Amino acid sequence: MPTDMLLPPSIRESMSDGERIAAAAAFADDLSGRRSVRDFAPTAVPREIIEHCLRAAGTAPSGAHQQPWRFVAVADSRIKRQIREAAEAEEREFYDRRAPQEWLQALAPLGTDADKPFLEVAPWLIAIFYERFGLDAEGHKHKRYYPHESVGIATGMLIAALHRAGLVTLTHTPSPMGFLNDVLNRPRNEMPFLLLVVGHPAVACRVPDIQRLPLEAYTRFL
Repeated sequence: MPTDMLLPPSIRESMSDGERIAAAAAFADDLSGRRSVRDFAPTAVPREIIEHCLRAAGTAPSGAHQQPWRFVAVADSRIKRQIREAAEAEEREFYDRRAPQEWLQALAPLGTDADKPFLEVAPWLIAIFYERFGLDAEGHKHKRYYPHESVGIATGMLIAALHRAGLVTLTHTPSPMGFLNDVLNRPRNEMPFLLLVVGHPAVACRVPDIQRLPLEAYTRFL
């Protein structure tokens, strides 16, 4: 890359190591309170909040800097209704026929089933897609490098940004999710990655008292 296209990294040089440790600890402590929520309030969320959080997601690293993520943020009640109907149809197939018993047993403590009212109640649904391949103006295909990994990182950054903005989320993955292409009129080079439900928790919302693994259980320092 030509040197005139290169910039120094944006880092906080003025921070001391102590300040960096404090900032890292504060961020970890903040995220430790994040929980997946299934009971949402219908309270409106300004579009500007969603826009800023999506801007944060768009800063994620990606293979060959191809940025293969595509987001569709849905607030329209009619479209949310269509998504719910299609998702619940797939979920009924999953719970009644496709899911192995071991999977159903793993889900049992969470109290999930095929009914997904949150898909209509929550003020925002963000459908996340990844590009299987790119298309130029002439319709020629171009390979995408590490699209799953790239979009997974962007999704994690989006969830963190929404949490920092004081909102709650749920990652919803009905399988298969091809109906999202149809409902949202997305091209066939885009594949659904997941559906992120976004909003405020309902007043009576309760979440499972889950325990996360301690750092030493999933990390080694060499």
